[in-house]
Parts: sequence; C-alpha cells; structure tokens
Amino acid sequence: MKPPLLASSVLRKARIFPYLVTLLSFIVFVAVLYGEDFICLFSQPLQLGSYRYQPSTRTEKKWKKLPFALGKTEEGCDVFSGRWVLDESTRPLYQESECPYIQPQLTCQEHGRPQKDYQYWRWQPHDCSLPSFNATLMLETLRGKRMMFVGDSLNRGQYVSFVCLLHSIIPKGAKSMETFDSLTVFTAKDYNTTIEFYWAPFLLESNSDNAVVHRISDRIVKKGSINKHGRHWKGADILVFNTYLWWMTGLKMKILLGSFDDEVKDIVEVSTEDAYRMAMKSMLRWVRKNMNPKKTRVFFTSMSPSHAKSIDWGGEPGLNCYNETTLIEDPNYWGSDCRRSIMQVIGEVFDKSKFPITFLNITQLSSYRKDAHTSIYKKQWSPLTPEQLANPVSYADCVHWCLPGLQDTWNELLFAKLFYP
Repeated sequence: MKPPLLASSVLRKARIFPYLVTLLSFIVFVAVLYGEDFICLFSQPLQLGSYRYQPSTRTEKKWKKLPFALGKTEEGCDVFSGRWVLDESTRPLYQESECPYIQPQLTCQEHGRPQKDYQYWRWQPHDCSLPSFNATLMLETLRGKRMMFVGDSLNRGQYVSFVCLLHSIIPKGAKSMETFDSLTVFTAKDYNTTIEFYWAPFLLESNSDNAVVHRISDRIVKKGSINKHGRHWKGADILVFNTYLWWMTGLKMKILLGSFDDEVKDIVEVSTEDAYRMAMKSMLRWVRKNMNPKKTRVFFTSMSPSHAKSIDWGGEPGLNCYNETTLIEDPNYWGSDCRRSIMQVIGEVFDKSKFPITFLNITQLSSYRKDAHTSIYKKQWSPLTPEQLANPVSYADCVHWCLPGLQDTWNELLFAKLFYP
C-alpha cells in the first residue's frame, strides 16, 4: 500500500534534509574562505590584456641609497616579469621534513601528496637573473635587528618560508620559535635577531583579530584603528605587509566608527575599494610616523591569487586546483577580474606615498601556479563528512601554498629587492 501523498512528501524531505544541511554548510565555508572567488563565481572574466599594475617607484628614487642595499637591479630588468623553469638541480631550497616550523596546514608531503613536481620550479626573469638567496648574508644583515611580517595566513606562509630558508645554518640550540597570541617570534640567538609574524588580516583592528578563532563571515573593521596593532610593530627594522583576502567578502564592508565595546555599535557600509583605500592610507600614515627611511625598509606583498575555478584557465566547469600538477602556460593569464579594482586602489595610494615602500608584485607570477596549492594535502580544521570525502574538489584548499614551494620564490624576490632595489 502506497503511503498517503502528504506522508510521502514528508519522507522525501526527511531524506533530503541532511544533504541540504551539508550543501549549505559547504556554501558558507566557501563564502568565508574563498570570498574573492565566490563573488566571481558566476561572472565572466574580464579580458585584461596587458593590464598589470606596478606602482611607481618614484618614491624610492628620491633616495640615493636605500637602507640594506648592496647594489641595483640590472637596468631595464623587471624581476616580476618572467617565466617558470623546471630546475631539479637547485630546488627545493630546503626539505619539508627538515624544517620543523612549517604548520601542518602547509606540509603537503606529510599529508599524502603523491608527487613533488611543484617543488622544482624556479622563477626566471626575462632580462636578468635573480640573485641566489644567501642565508648567511641575510642573517649577518639582520644581526642585532628585528624583521617582521604583518598580515594574514598567506603572509604567515611567506614568514615560515623565510624562517625555513635561514634556520639550517643556525645551530640547533641557538634558535627558537615562540607564539604569544597574535605574535610569533623566531629568534636566532647568536645573531641577536628576531624574525616575527604578527596576525592582523586587515592591518586595522577588526572582529577577526583573534589569532586562532577568526573565521568570521560578518567581518567588521574599525576605522582609524591601526595603532591597536601598530604598537607591536614599532622598532622593526624591516617590515613586510600584506592584506587582501579578508577584504573579499563579496559584499560591502562594514566599518565601525566607534568602539567594539559600545553596546550599540555605529556601523556604516562602504564598498570594498573604499574600505581597502582607508586601510592603505592608514598603513602609509603609520609608516611615515614610525619608520625611518634612512635606516629601515618597508615592503608590501601584492595579492596572492587563488585557483578555485578551473574554467578561468580553460578547464572543465565545477573543478578547481585539486589534482592540478601542471602550470598555466598562457603568459597573459591573469585569472579573476576581481583583483583589478584593488590593484588600482594600491596604485592610487602608493603613488602618493612620501615614504619609499618596495612593492613585491607576486600576483601574476603566482597566478600561473595552479599546481602549488595545498589542495587536500593538509591538516583539516574539522572532520570531513562522507560527502566531502567522496568529492575532494569540495574541500580542496586553493588559497594556501605547499612548503617548500611557491612562497620560497616570494622570499627570493624579497631578498633581491632588499639588497638590489
């Protein structure tokens, strides 16, 4: 006997409900973690052609010699324009198993990645060669000094890569790494130096400032609040900033005009571009007031691309970086058009800077590297559902990068621009 129509409908809904919950949970997860690509999901990529913003270096050229510089980049050479070359003789620059400072979210070999090709690519500028990363020179330069990376988890990945590039020449008992809330400190005792990372995904104070519990979808940033974090940056001789991914919510940004302690909060909503411009101006004001251009250096790392949509590089719809083991070969590939407006904001603000800031333009060279993400080969934040396990594309991390790997190149570029600007 068939069940009544109403009962049958209820049974169907009961069977479907768990799958709807799983689907909705995944959508929320994607929106939080991959906000940039989530908002671009149904948009057609803009054909940018040769549009590649590189902020003017006129603020640097005002200074005859930048601190720490040993020489100059060859005339006419743009170290950020080039190609990837397979180099099994010099890569990787260190072994994953030999650097104990890599977070389990970035140890791809330990978590079962079946191949290592992503470790063997070297960046080759078109018109010159990058100087080799010299750990001894770097540590001697930092002797008695303090270097700090400030930003989000992508900047933390660059920081860890930097430590891994240095630690092997430091005796075992002469180095340590400690974490104090938002601050992580690597100490090279014989050199009396620290290399630090400070978690501040917006640079300004926000409701995502907890170094551990910060995966918040309803993000709020406090206007004019850079000193909340900036007091921890004072005294640094070299600063490396980044901020981008956390601004890409796909919605307008909420800006707090008062205090997070106010019972009734005064919040306004502005465009992502206006909010980002506010943060960049605050950062530059802080730098101008607190850094000495004759003794200190400031770097800003551009946007780290994600590879959440395979259709961007001509792949099949519905796929992403999972199982990608080759590079994107189109030299004009740019990816999602959602970065363009932010690049323009950076250009407008940086070109007016009265302080020499070195721009590390890692965006396009990283865009080619769909093979280099952690994908599924990492420690997971929470247990995976049977549905996720059956479909690895659904939980592949196409934002962060395996170490050793791409971010070592970012630090080779940092090394090059520090000593040969």
